[in-house]
Amino acid sequence: MKGRFAAVLPAGGLGKRMGGNIPKQLMVLGGKPVYRYSLETFLSMDEIAEVVMAVPADWKDHFEKEIFSDNASDEIRAKMKIVVGGAERWQSVENGVNALTSDAEFVLVHDVARPFISKEIILDVCKTLVEKGSCLVAKPAVDTIKIAKDGCVQQTIDRNTVWMAQTPQAASVALLKKLYGRIAAEPLNFTPTDEASILEYFGESVYIVKGNNLNDKLTTPEDFEIFASRAR
Repeated sequence: MKGRFAAVLPAGGLGKRMGGNIPKQLMVLGGKPVYRYSLETFLSMDEIAEVVMAVPADWKDHFEKEIFSDNASDEIRAKMKIVVGGAERWQSVENGVNALTSDAEFVLVHDVARPFISKEIILDVCKTLVEKGSCLVAKPAVDTIKIAKDGCVQQTIDRNTVWMAQTPQAASVALLKKLYGRIAAEPLNFTPTDEASILEYFGESVYIVKGNNLNDKLTTPEDFEIFASRAR
C-alpha cells in the first residue's frame, strides 16, 4: 500500500470554544503545538505519499516558519505542503484536496485537533479504502441517546445503531473532486460538518473503521487538561 494515500489536515478553524488568542492547533501540548502530533504521525508513514495542511490565512506565515524552519527534515520538505483554508471546514478540505500533486489514489482527511491518532487506525482506514471504499473512523456510543426538543425528551434511540464520528474520513481523490465539482454547479442547501456527510448526500456508501477514546477531539479547556496528561 506504500504511497497510494495522501492526507489532508484541516487546521483552519480558530477553536472558539477553547478560548484564547491563538488557534487551538497552535497551543502547546506536552511541549509542542497540538497540530504537530498528527502531522508527524502521517509524515512518518511510508503509506502516505503527501500531506497538505489547510490553515487560517492570517496564520499561514507562522505555520510555514514553524514547519519549514532551518532544521526541518528533507522528508518534511518533500512530503509537506501548506495551503490557506476556506470559510467552512469542508472548503478547507477542498482546498487541500485540490492542492495534492502526488499520484496518490486515496486521501485521508484528519482533524489536527485529534492529536493522538494511531498508525494502526490509519492503516485500518487505508485497508478499508482499498477493500471496500469510502470510510470514516467512528466509535460506538456507550451512553443512552435521547432526541430532545425545547428541553424535553422526544425519543430514545437504540444506541447499538449510533456511532460517534471521528477522523480520518477518507475516499478516493477522484471521487471527492467529482463531488466538489457537483457542489460548485449546484451548491448544497446545508453546511457539511465532515466529509462523510457530503458522501452520504450524494448517495455514496461510507464504511466504518472503529476508533477509540484516544482519538477524541480537543475542544474545550477541560479537554486540554486531559490531553496534556496523555502527552506526558
